[in-house]
Amino acid sequence: MTRTAIYPGTFDPVTRGHIDICNRALKMFDHIVIGVADSLAKEPFFDINERIDMLETVFADNDRISVRRFSGLLIEFARECNAEVIIRGLRAISDFEYEVQLAGMNRSLANEIETVFLTAGQRFAFVSSSLVREIAKLDGDVSEFLHPEVLRRLTDKIRNSR
Repeated sequence: MTRTAIYPGTFDPVTRGHIDICNRALKMFDHIVIGVADSLAKEPFFDINERIDMLETVFADNDRISVRRFSGLLIEFARECNAEVIIRGLRAISDFEYEVQLAGMNRSLANEIETVFLTAGQRFAFVSSSLVREIAKLDGDVSEFLHPEVLRRLTDKIRNSR
């Protein structure tokens, strides 16, 4: 039986921290579905299709990872994907408090689906998509935190929005 997990997020843009979590999760699961949230409340910098395309580019060589759009309840998306587990990355203790609340609510809605927390690697513990965008908009060097193709797209989008 194939063990499937979902890794949900906005990925605006996908960072090396996200990539690290996903690659490490592959050690535990046969297949990972990256769920890209519409997340209209967050007003994403990249539209949903751009975010999906960047993720598909980053993981193009890995047939154990697929990328799908989702909106609505995360639990329903997990069920649609036949996922047993939701993967969540943790950077700091502040993430933990919020994520434990989400995991508890998800468990109350669907006790057959578990949440697995993976801590960010030391190198990426402080990296967030919003911080990377902010630094890039101020012409800071964010190349260490992004896949080269994602960096190119971020740089182009910032340049075109000025």
